Amino acid sequence: MLNVDNSGFSDALVILGAAGLVIPAFARFRISPVIGFILVGILAGPAGLGSLVDEYPWLYHITISDPHAIEPYAEFGIILLLFSIGLELSFKRLWMLRTLVFGVGAAELLGAGILIGVGLHLIGQAWGGAIGLGLALALSSTALVLPMTGTASPVGRAAFSMLLFEDVALVPIIFMLGAMAPTATETGWVGLASVAGWGLLTIAVLYVGGRFVLPKLFAQAARTKSPELFLAASLLVVIVASLATTAAGLSPIVGALIAGLLIAETEYRSEVEAITVPFIGLALGVFLITVGMQLDLRLVAANWTELLMAILGVMAIKVAVTVGLLKLNGARTGVAVETGVLMASPSETTLIVLGVAAGAGLILPSTAAFWTTVTAIGLTVTPLLASAGKAVSRLIEGRAQAAEPEAAIAPEGPGTVVIGFGRVGRTVADMLARHGQRYVAVDADIDTVSTARREGYPALFGNVTRSEFVDRLNLGRATALVLTMDDPVLTVHLTRRVRNWVPHLPIIARARDSSHAAELYKAGATDAVPETLESSLQLSEALLVDLGIAVGPVIASIHDKRDEMRKSIKEAAGLEREPRLRNSRKRDIEAEA
Repeated sequence: MLNVDNSGFSDALVILGAAGLVIPAFARFRISPVIGFILVGILAGPAGLGSLVDEYPWLYHITISDPHAIEPYAEFGIILLLFSIGLELSFKRLWMLRTLVFGVGAAELLGAGILIGVGLHLIGQAWGGAIGLGLALALSSTALVLPMTGTASPVGRAAFSMLLFEDVALVPIIFMLGAMAPTATETGWVGLASVAGWGLLTIAVLYVGGRFVLPKLFAQAARTKSPELFLAASLLVVIVASLATTAAGLSPIVGALIAGLLIAETEYRSEVEAITVPFIGLALGVFLITVGMQLDLRLVAANWTELLMAILGVMAIKVAVTVGLLKLNGARTGVAVETGVLMASPSETTLIVLGVAAGAGLILPSTAAFWTTVTAIGLTVTPLLASAGKAVSRLIEGRAQAAEPEAAIAPEGPGTVVIGFGRVGRTVADMLARHGQRYVAVDADIDTVSTARREGYPALFGNVTRSEFVDRLNLGRATALVLTMDDPVLTVHLTRRVRNWVPHLPIIARARDSSHAAELYKAGATDAVPETLESSLQLSEALLVDLGIAVGPVIASIHDKRDEMRKSIKEAAGLEREPRLRNSRKRDIEAEA
């Protein structure tokens, strides 16, 4: 019979309840669920409602009674995160990042660690403890930073490179602190050298062995057509690789990254990625709850001045070092600043290093407790730092290019203005260029704009939610406006605004579906093209032809379906004319000629 008073059962209910409530609630308000999970940890942890269980026993069922019991699951979440990052990469791409990893990454960790250590020594900390604290606080959070940046953007690549070096260096740092302990002997440094040797050998064995074993393992799992077996094989690979690097003295997350890289080289990458995503999200949620549980708001309120000064000091040093190194490496100012601000807070691994330093006698337990609170606060504000870094980056890049809109737009007008320069916007621009039509592309993502300019596109950086920027586009003299943004609300809003300003300007907008197209027509769009409609019709046509149905009846039925949707949109939008939804292909035009 199920015992509802079982601590494991009670804690599982709190965690699963948090996942079921926090993620949808925070997603609705476009707030990172990271903050939600941390708040759950603060509220349900031993320093929150958990401290009132003796007085109100019913709180036992909505609090986490044994915080240490869920820590292994939190660690497993970080391991799975690095595994998922490895799935997105390749050895070739990782090799291309070697300069950032072992150059900028090493310089950032050592530079920030030394500066923080020197600062702590100047305020009275002994050299051994100052070095340990400096290296601990110089680490940044892999678990929080990478889900927010990914690894594809310039900020993501820079952050990933530095975080990867920190993960590789974690265990050598722990051995070094042990060797620096007052009771340590010369064997401590021998152990450090041994870790380096065994670590490299283990990585080489995993690489060679994985190349031969993994394809056969996953082929057998795929033949069974059992999702459970496929999941078990994936987790087995992660666990074995993590145990191997742990046994060699490296961090288990290094093994998880290698496992992901090896699977990414096989044809089973997509299936493995899809089947492990739910576990990664839930395990990371557990980790974030453990971060929140380490914050005692009463302790923070009692020592807020010292804590604030410590947090700001550490962050200022890390931002300065990161920005300086990235600028020396050729990064744009906006990218360097955004990365520096994002990487400013300490890491979950900081807590491990603090524990080692205290155990080695390099720092006092009270000192370790103070910096543990600093670390927990820093982790809590990391999502806010991400938003602040992005805002500052856009401000910097916007000022650097403030004069470009006027200079890029000809006095006689911009031609066609394409707002949104993703895959759809690029295709539109290519077709305009092929037919000799002038155009200007606009996007609010500076990385997208910079890449487009390097490739020769006339692209402008700007936020179309600001009226003053839209005014500078000189739409009164434009020949047409094309809206391809992946934001349906903004598309409708901008269509309505421009239509009120320029009544006769052709406005062609990308719609998500037929209902969105109807909204756009109501707002004043000349043409609204539902991308899901055309893709589904083309997919249906290809399917029916491949099934052996004659091309003529298939095309006729496709036209009939398009006519139905055209009439549906016309009625919903209250149009006097039918919208143009026809997909004009070369063979249709030739047939009508």
